[in-house]
Amino acid sequence: MPLGARPGQSPQLRELRQSVRRLLGLDDDTAVVIRQLACTEPGCPPLETVIAVFPMNGRARRWTLHATVAEIAEDDLRAALLTHDPKESA
Repeated sequence: MPLGARPGQSPQLRELRQSVRRLLGLDDDTAVVIRQLACTEPGCPPLETVIAVFPMNGRARRWTLHATVAEIAEDDLRAALLTHDPKESA
């Protein structure tokens, strides 16, 4: 199994994680966590994708996209990561 690969991880999820790393210029020490969660907000699709970035030094950042991993296009990801302020946590 290649380093960094996870059993059962979909190719779409792996590609999305790589795209996040590339678009944000992240180093290998920065963790990228992507989860699909049930959306409970009115009018929201049944699943949303949450992308969290945890650098070794600095604040964690989080973005929520109201789409499944399979529905997120490169342009949508770029717009979300580069034009919307992420939610930060200590």
